Amino acid sequence: MKKITVVILLVSALALSGCGRAFGNRDESKGQMRVGIVFDIGGKDDKSFNAAAWEGVKRAARDFPITLRDVEPGDPTSIEPSMRAFAERGYDLIIGVGFAQEPIMKQVAADYPNLKFAIIDGVIDLPNVASLIFEEHEGSFLVGMIAGRTTKTDKIGFVGGMDIPLIHKFATGYEEGAKHANPKVQIFKNYVGTTDSAWNDPSKGKELAKAQIERGADVVFQAAGNSGLGVFDAAEETGKLAIGVDSNQNWVKPGHILTSMIKRVDVAVYNAVRESLEGRFSGGIHLFGLENEGVGYALDDYNRSLIPQSVLDEAERAKQEIIAGKIKVTDAMAPK
Repeated sequence: MKKITVVILLVSALALSGCGRAFGNRDESKGQMRVGIVFDIGGKDDKSFNAAAWEGVKRAARDFPITLRDVEPGDPTSIEPSMRAFAERGYDLIIGVGFAQEPIMKQVAADYPNLKFAIIDGVIDLPNVASLIFEEHEGSFLVGMIAGRTTKTDKIGFVGGMDIPLIHKFATGYEEGAKHANPKVQIFKNYVGTTDSAWNDPSKGKELAKAQIERGADVVFQAAGNSGLGVFDAAEETGKLAIGVDSNQNWVKPGHILTSMIKRVDVAVYNAVRESLEGRFSGGIHLFGLENEGVGYALDDYNRSLIPQSVLDEAERAKQEIIAGKIKVTDAMAPK
């Protein structure tokens, strides 16, 4: 029994030691503002949503005197302990990446009203929480227009990750943009799944994209996290085109990524850090859309040759008309 007790104590000590390294302590900050970020299960190297958030906080750490720590939970059950670990250590700003963290942050932020929190894609009605919300349907409308004008078959596809209202925003905007540009276009829509694992299944993403391509789709837009990397593989293998999401993913499969629907998560988290540091933090909804460059589409040397200038001109006109309210894009998450 004594031997077992010693082993348990040693394991506990190692766990606490690892936790200390991950979350740091106040002495290490040397008086700097401390920022902690909790990623979703896709991890910060997903080349998409989490990666954009990671770029934003890294840039803030380069530009401002802050101490930055991050945690990649790996599974949903580890998110709350990670967030609470930051709160228990009194971090000045705690950032949660993804809508799935909304109920968790709501409870943790209520328990620590003197700390500041920011959540991406979630709305929490607490004065110490900044809710960073994006007009994904507006950016998706523009890439839908580009797809509708680029397709040679009048058939395009959409592969979403988790079948939830947030991803329906992407799908609906994409479909409306495609039909605005090309009334004849047909859109195939599929989702990887209904649980968190839907964001981490590239094989299923590839399977769905190939099925759409077999039906005639020659452009497929993915909003599926890591699962979307399988869509890129399908486009490359079949000589078709894909559309990236959240980050500029044009470089992932050069020549096969028509464009990317950019969601400036990097700007949103950077601004949250800066405003906290400068004493300008405010709770409530912070909205990012076309008007403030919060969403858009990517154009660079990887894809410039894939999109005719006339199509780009049309997309830019539509952008201004959306901003002016002349074109109304359906928000699939808006109350009905």
